[in-house]
Amino acid sequence: MSTGTGTEPSVPGDPTTVTLTAGDLQVALVSTGAAVTRLLVGGGSGDGPEEGVNVVLGHQHLSSYREVGGYLGTVVGRCANRIDGGRLPLGGTTHQLVRNDRGNTLHGGSDGLDRREWRLEGATGTEATWSLTSPDGDQGFPGTLQVRVRYAVAPGVVSIEYTATTDAPTPVNLTNHAFFALDGEGAGDTGGHLLGVDADAYLPTREDQIPTGEVRDVEGTPFDLREAAEVSTVLAEEDDEQVRIAGGIDHHYVVPGEGLRRHATLVGRSGRRLEVWSDQRGIQVYTGAHFDGTLRGTSGSVYQRGAGIALETQGFPDAVNHESFPSVLLRPGQTYRSRTEWHLT
Repeated sequence: MSTGTGTEPSVPGDPTTVTLTAGDLQVALVSTGAAVTRLLVGGGSGDGPEEGVNVVLGHQHLSSYREVGGYLGTVVGRCANRIDGGRLPLGGTTHQLVRNDRGNTLHGGSDGLDRREWRLEGATGTEATWSLTSPDGDQGFPGTLQVRVRYAVAPGVVSIEYTATTDAPTPVNLTNHAFFALDGEGAGDTGGHLLGVDADAYLPTREDQIPTGEVRDVEGTPFDLREAAEVSTVLAEEDDEQVRIAGGIDHHYVVPGEGLRRHATLVGRSGRRLEVWSDQRGIQVYTGAHFDGTLRGTSGSVYQRGAGIALETQGFPDAVNHESFPSVLLRPGQTYRSRTEWHLT
C-alpha cells in the first residue's frame, strides 16, 4: 500500500491512499473507487481529528473495496442509480448495458467506476484529485469517458467536484455513495437519526425500484421530510406501498431551485449534524435496508440493517428511458460539472 501525496498511478493490489485534514476534520481516501474510507469529525474534547469519530461506513480491509464492493464511500457511475432493463436508447440505437440488479443496471454495471483503480493526479494536505478513463463500450456504454473527481476539505466542510468529457454521446450521472452514521461507524442502527430533505416531490418506483415516471408530491406521504423526522418513524410506515418496496427509503427526491443549495440534513442522537449541499437536481436517499451482517466495517463490527444512511446527490434515475425527466446525456464538446458539499457541525 502506498501513502502520501505522490502522483504515481495506482495498480491492482497496490491501492493509493491519501489523508486530507482541516481543523478537526479528517478525510481518508483510497484509489479504489476514489472512495472516502473514513470521515473523522472532532470529538467533544476539541483535540482535533486524532480524537475524532468516524461518521461514514467503510470496509475493514482496503482490498474489499475491489473484491467485495458495496459502494461504501465510492464514486459511482458512469450513470448512478438504476436503468430499466439495462436499455440505453441513443440516436436510433439501443445499447445493452451490463445488468446487475434484478435484470436492470445499477450504478454503472457490475464493474462500474466504484470497482476501478483511479489515478491520483495530485494532492496536498487539504485536497486531492483522482482521474479515470472509461473506454468505449465499458459495461455497454458508448464513448470514451474521461472523469476527474476533486476532494477538498476546509474546517467543517468536505467538497466534491466532478468533471467529465466524452468523445461520443453517453449518459453521465456521478455521485458519491457514502453511508453516514453520525453517532459513529459501527455504533448500530441509524433509526434514531433525524432526517430532513428539502424537496416537495419524489419519484415512486415499481417493485424492482425502477421509477414509474411519475413525479409525486410528498404532501401527505411518509416521504414528506421538509420538516425533519426520526428515520424510524418513516420505517414504521409499512402500510405505504413505497416504503414496503424499498424496506424504508430508497427514493430520488426532486430538490427545487438551481445552483448550489441545501438538499438534506441529518442529525444523530449525538447531536452531530450534517448538511448536504449540491447543484444537482435531486438526491437519492437510502436508509440501508440491505445490510445483513455479512459486511465487516472499519472498526471490525458487522453492519446490520440500517447501519448507515446514503445521501446521493445526482440526476434523475433511469432518465435515459423517460423523456419527461431532465436529460443526463453528455455530448462531445461539452463538460459535465457538478459539486457537492458536506457541512459537518
